Amino acid sequence: MKYKIDITERVLHFKQPAGTSRGIYTTRKSWFLKLTSPEMPDRCGVGECAPLPDLSCDFTPEYAKTLRALCDKFEQEGIIDYAVMRPYPSMLFGLETALAHFNAGSTAFFDTAFSRSEAGIPVNGLVWMGSYDEMLGRMEDKIEQGFHCIKLKIGAIDFDMELDLLRRIRERFSHREMTIRLDANGAFTFDEALYKLELLSQYAVHSIEQPIAARQWGNMAELCRESPLPIALDEELIGVNVTDMKAHLLNIIKPAYIVLKPSLHGGMRGVEEWVSAARAHDTGSWITSALESNVGLNAIAQLTARIYGDSIRVPQGLGTGLLFEDNIDRPIELRKDELWYCPNS
Repeated sequence: MKYKIDITERVLHFKQPAGTSRGIYTTRKSWFLKLTSPEMPDRCGVGECAPLPDLSCDFTPEYAKTLRALCDKFEQEGIIDYAVMRPYPSMLFGLETALAHFNAGSTAFFDTAFSRSEAGIPVNGLVWMGSYDEMLGRMEDKIEQGFHCIKLKIGAIDFDMELDLLRRIRERFSHREMTIRLDANGAFTFDEALYKLELLSQYAVHSIEQPIAARQWGNMAELCRESPLPIALDEELIGVNVTDMKAHLLNIIKPAYIVLKPSLHGGMRGVEEWVSAARAHDTGSWITSALESNVGLNAIAQLTARIYGDSIRVPQGLGTGLLFEDNIDRPIELRKDELWYCPNS
């Protein structure tokens, strides 16, 4: 089949600054692909390419030019050349999304209980970095909204204050009532990490993502062995695109969990490969967004439902649909702590 792809750049604006240990986001640029075919003029598929400038392995000043070249290649060949596109995960995810949308003829990409609006996907409530008072207020908002799994970004304010936030949760809720996840985004040094992990563990924390910076396999493996609380890998997985290398990383570091973002970790196919490798190593996993608009978020939710089946119990990181002032409409909505696909709403 012959295809045509049009590319549009769009800047989205956060309702509130999104703070991480790497900095604060106030805007978000995405490239949207519109895929059409003269053979099926009544259909189109839309995908989102949303790299993070300080994190994505495929983001360069030549991003738009590279994306256009890869789309031209797809137009000429009519298929996704995964061997060529593996180093460009955000571009690959956008193209996979556009093609899945086109092939399905709707935003329900795959036949799942989620896409049939029969089941929601449990999600965690994300508390962005900020001042102590800001984080406390955001944490209270998530609790009032009905979340049973709270994820806090840590590493930017005084560590004792972060411990106090955890203490406040545990004074009200046991670990059976409220799951606490943490994400350090590599903020700890290796020398201080184990001590801090020991202090955090007294609050019955479910897991902590990326306590130290990526590319320290030996140090991370040691932390995974010695840590009193389970460690999840996130940034560590970026740029590991070869299937054998994924298994090699998991075999060396032996994390408790991996956290997967299609835009960072190999698109749809790459995430499926990671989940398969994780299962073979008895490693848990969940999927999360990377601050995409609702176009990307819906695609990730559709993929999550296909990978994990019709009864997902582990909260996923898909509660980001209300981040932007100028988001793009998609038939997904958050109901307390579940994301639902609602084509008739």
